Amino acid sequence: MTENKLGRIIPEKISHIGDLLPFDGAYAHTPLVKKEKGNRRLPKLNKLVDSIEKVIVETNLKNGMTISFHHHFRNGDKVLPMVMNVIAEMGIRDLTIAASSLTEAHQCLVDHIKTGVVKRLITSGIRGELAEEISNGLTDIPVVIHSHGGRARCIETGQIKIDVAFLGVPSSDVYGNANGYTGKSACGSLGYAMVDAAFAEKVVLITDNIVEYPNIPFSIHQDQVDFIVIVDSIGDPEGITTGATRITNNPKDLLLAQLVSEVVVNSGYFENGFSIQTGSGGASVATIRFLRKYMEDRNIKASWALGGISGPMVKLHEDGFIGKLLDVQSFDSEAIRSIGENRYHLEIDASYYANPLNKGCAVNKLNIVILSALEIDTNFNVNVITGSDGIIRGASGGHSDTAIGSGLSIIVAPLIRGRTATVTDSVKTIITPGSTIDVLVTERGIAVNPRREEIKEKLKQSGLPVYSIEELKLKAEKIVGKSEPIIFKDRIVGLVEYRDGTIIDVIKQVSN
Repeated sequence: MTENKLGRIIPEKISHIGDLLPFDGAYAHTPLVKKEKGNRRLPKLNKLVDSIEKVIVETNLKNGMTISFHHHFRNGDKVLPMVMNVIAEMGIRDLTIAASSLTEAHQCLVDHIKTGVVKRLITSGIRGELAEEISNGLTDIPVVIHSHGGRARCIETGQIKIDVAFLGVPSSDVYGNANGYTGKSACGSLGYAMVDAAFAEKVVLITDNIVEYPNIPFSIHQDQVDFIVIVDSIGDPEGITTGATRITNNPKDLLLAQLVSEVVVNSGYFENGFSIQTGSGGASVATIRFLRKYMEDRNIKASWALGGISGPMVKLHEDGFIGKLLDVQSFDSEAIRSIGENRYHLEIDASYYANPLNKGCAVNKLNIVILSALEIDTNFNVNVITGSDGIIRGASGGHSDTAIGSGLSIIVAPLIRGRTATVTDSVKTIITPGSTIDVLVTERGIAVNPRREEIKEKLKQSGLPVYSIEELKLKAEKIVGKSEPIIFKDRIVGLVEYRDGTIIDVIKQVSN
């Protein structure tokens, strides 16, 4: 028996329960509460830290640790460069960056890798100068590329252990309740950041907008947050709609979108209550605009849509053609507005979206997904990450997650890109295996995976131009000829991790 702080006699141990810890005072084991209550109308409790430098000290960030960032600000992100520059000035080295994706806003990492501040990269995608440098052998350790669902799996299982997550949030209160759809830097859903907030050892919010407590609704909540830093600007929201999520006016993209919509309508999946996702890429996003006419004419309504949510998807929802929107990333200003206003436009995290090992992710309920490709081979394997020159210039994203989860996976791509055929004997890098792809749509014809003969027959009966994928390859080669093979060095610069954690391919250093 032992006496606690208040003089009560407490047993030290009880059978079937174990050791007991005697009370040692109201504040002994609750470090986050106020030591003195003071004036209840003016509570002093907050998690604010004066600067990024001070918060790095508070997190006890050391050499060799793993830090994470999210990419919801896309090309407008200021958080990663801001934090990494301070880390470099403080002399911290050999860090692993586990970012949800790396964009053209993150070119500062080239110098940080060269100077030894950053040792490893784990990410869904890489673009711009950083991608080119990595393709040419910048990093000593190969970059690991995973899908969005694969990243959630890695974090939840502990394969990726995040020591400190630095998360830009467009609004937060002083205790850490944060969302992405209010404030001058609104980016919409924080679906990728939410997994980091839930599992990182330390969570730092960086914001340019502190609001009154409690900040409701919240995407990241106070129980997950350790520190908050206020800065002048975390990002340019205009950067969200650049690149792969643009709304296209390109005539070829619009022709492709029209053909894709006809494939959807005649596939057997176009019926009341269907669900759909459109991936990044102009033609994929534009398909929704064409699909609307068929929905109006046939009085067909979708029960829900998943994604990457864009303005055309929001318009269909608000006009009553889609019941609910599940949003892991908001692609444009209309999606940002909608997620902040509409109770049936729901923010979801990356695990709910696509984690293959949780109890049931949303991609498993998808009827139709429309995805882009840089190239596709005659076995329907898809490459969305390395260009015709072998340089990394894209992202795995949710490509493989949605392809396997959906009932009908459609790839949309021009048959020829520049002077290069899109259909090839063997893609440079496999991101999504052909066994999970159903249909390829090009402006010069449609190919259906032989394992989906029932789809092929439906499309042929509707009068659509259906060919074998080998015939499409020959069509392309008649126009541009066969591409010269890219010469790679033996050195591996990237490992492509399939969503289940297995390695589906490697990326080799390009030869100068």
